[in-house]
Amino acid sequence: MDTASTLVRIYLFICRRYRGRLQAMAQRQSNNADPAFTDEEVLTIYVFGLIKKRSSISEIHEYIRDHFSEWFPDLPSYQSYNRRLNRLSAVFAPLVEEALSEVRCTQTRKEAIRIADSMPIMLAKGQRASQAKVASERFASVGYCSSKDTFFHGVKLHLVVERRSENLPVPKRAGLTPGSENDLRALRRVLPTIEGGVLCGDKAYCDGPLKERLAADQDLDLLTPIKKNKGQETLSAAGKLYSEAVSRMRQPIESLFSWINEKTGIQRASKVRSYQGLLVHAFGRLAAAMLLLALNS
Repeated sequence: MDTASTLVRIYLFICRRYRGRLQAMAQRQSNNADPAFTDEEVLTIYVFGLIKKRSSISEIHEYIRDHFSEWFPDLPSYQSYNRRLNRLSAVFAPLVEEALSEVRCTQTRKEAIRIADSMPIMLAKGQRASQAKVASERFASVGYCSSKDTFFHGVKLHLVVERRSENLPVPKRAGLTPGSENDLRALRRVLPTIEGGVLCGDKAYCDGPLKERLAADQDLDLLTPIKKNKGQETLSAAGKLYSEAVSRMRQPIESLFSWINEKTGIQRASKVRSYQGLLVHAFGRLAAAMLLLALNS
């Protein structure tokens, strides 16, 4: 799909959704209730710029100004655009839900193989993590990323996805938690909405009593690699094979996280300076990735 067609499709999608539930999340507290440069244009430019791999708001603004000024004749200065974008921070979480609804998946509930995992969104990392203050009074905190072997100040993006044959999995649940929050605790919040099929996770989701309750009450089979008991040095041969099989089942979510980060740069949030900016960064980039997934499906 060419660039102009992509821009038009994103704009039409946002206009349709904004006139529904999104507009209610952006109630204006000023007399200027009908600005020349609309909220729909603010959102379209940000999502489109991310899809075109512009990594920061300033780069997105510059890209639109230099190449699409005729499409957006009332584009304000970068400073004004940035303020407008942050004022719309509450719109981006429901925008993700709307974007997810565009991605097709035909599995039935009984056939569904779901995977749960999280990815860090880092405002600061390493030695700077303990000193960072951005959004700490509202949300962000210090956590540890085992895959990168580093501490970070920020949040975690949690996804529950559904596997698709020969395609990236489709996210069904998405949310943010402080970086320090345990993955299983975050998953428990959405478990009541998941029934039937299989749910895979890594060792962070191991919980024997929970596994039994989900099987009995929700017909949901929770599969995780086997944890070694205290003092146990190695797993049995059967335990190793089982754990390897579960790890292969959950590999698609790692591919999805890698794809989202490659397309939007979601993990690196060092330029974020406020709680509103963090919401725009995290949910805005996830929404852009889901729209791109929908456009390519």
